[in-house]
Amino acid sequence: MTILIPAYEPDERLLDLIIRLQDYQLCSIVIVDDGSGPAYRGLFQTAEAFGCDVLTHSVNLGKGQALKTGFKYIQEARLPGYVVCADSDGQHLPHDIKRIADILLNQPTPGIVLGSRRFSGKIPLRSRFGNSVTRGVFSLTTGTKICDTQTGLRGFSPSMLDWLCRIPGDRFEYEMNMLLAAREEGYKITEAFIDTVYLDHNKSSHFRPLVDSFRIYLPILMFSTSSLLSALLDFTLLFLFQRLTHNLFLSVVGARLCSSIFNYSVNRKYVFTSGKKSRLQSLPKYFSLVILVLLFNYGLLYFYNEQLIIPLAAAKILTEISIFLFSYWAQRRFVY
Repeated sequence: MTILIPAYEPDERLLDLIIRLQDYQLCSIVIVDDGSGPAYRGLFQTAEAFGCDVLTHSVNLGKGQALKTGFKYIQEARLPGYVVCADSDGQHLPHDIKRIADILLNQPTPGIVLGSRRFSGKIPLRSRFGNSVTRGVFSLTTGTKICDTQTGLRGFSPSMLDWLCRIPGDRFEYEMNMLLAAREEGYKITEAFIDTVYLDHNKSSHFRPLVDSFRIYLPILMFSTSSLLSALLDFTLLFLFQRLTHNLFLSVVGARLCSSIFNYSVNRKYVFTSGKKSRLQSLPKYFSLVILVLLFNYGLLYFYNEQLIIPLAAAKILTEISIFLFSYWAQRRFVY
């Protein structure tokens, strides 16, 4: 068993965690110093004296890159057994880390085991709010409910290391991208509830609420931008074809076909890039979805425009809003 700990400017709690983990007689502990600088060199040298393998980034590259550095080292050094990642700030208790390792040992197939916090009791507001928003967005866009999408306590089978190194993202968004890509690879996600520990209101966390939240939600934002541009194209062509043909069905079909080709190209290249399927795999699925969405689109548009007598422009806007989340969820889960 190998414990991987990414660390940026840690304090004595890292050394305390190492000592307590050694009581469980785990195979090895790998620590990645993510550019902490000369002021922290003594602490990492002490970790080495305790028998840990310490890898060093000359500058701060982010948690995602630190994890990839550790995964690559574990793979190349052929360190034995499963891999459990834990944070260096004292949030993850040794008995919970050991529990994740025990669950991995009993898993019949490779997968991810998350040490999920319950967020009960006195939890810092930014942590409670951030996890609630991320959990809701993840559930809406993937159809999968995970209680703690931002936990750093995660366990993996050794056969997953190569895949883990290929997942995009260098900072905190890497952990979200991992969960998004897991279903595409067929990896099961298992949750085990752990103790929730926040010391000094989580002041030691290096999570930047604005910048790192933006990185985490970037796939959703990119999809929204792609959908907006496609909707504008669809909107413009609908009125153009309607003026030329005076046939609502033909106008909807023509506009949707053109905007769908644009949307497929943009989403495949810029949005759903992790574990990207070939065109032969994704194109038939995408246009099967287009036909389904087209039927929904026409049905809703007909209902709003013809039955409720809502103007065509307003009816079109209502229709696009109605199918937005369904389209994202379906493309993420089935197409790309």
